[in-house]
Amino acid sequence: MSAITRDNPAEHRYEIHDDGRLAGFAVYELTDGNIAFTHTETLPEFGGRGLAGQLVAEALDDARRRNLAVLPYCPYVRKVIARDTGTYLDLVPEKDRARLGFPSAETA
Repeated sequence: MSAITRDNPAEHRYEIHDDGRLAGFAVYELTDGNIAFTHTETLPEFGGRGLAGQLVAEALDDARRRNLAVLPYCPYVRKVIARDTGTYLDLVPEKDRARLGFPSAETA
């Protein structure tokens, strides 16, 4: 069975499950068209398998589908966005990029 990511709005987090077991999560705060990611964690027994990257990519893809601006306060979410700025940087509002360590639209 493959890992499955889903939003759990009651807990304010995206979760990734592997074989029906919680493997990790990305905590968020949702406000007025923004989703602020504050913490990402993979449970130790699931580490080293790329699940955190899958989780964050799928959460960012969902934010895009939902037309939400992304505020990546979580260092891991920032890392995923920075890894390929052409895929996710546009989700981060221009006005917030410099303080979050991203290039502006003119230099990206």
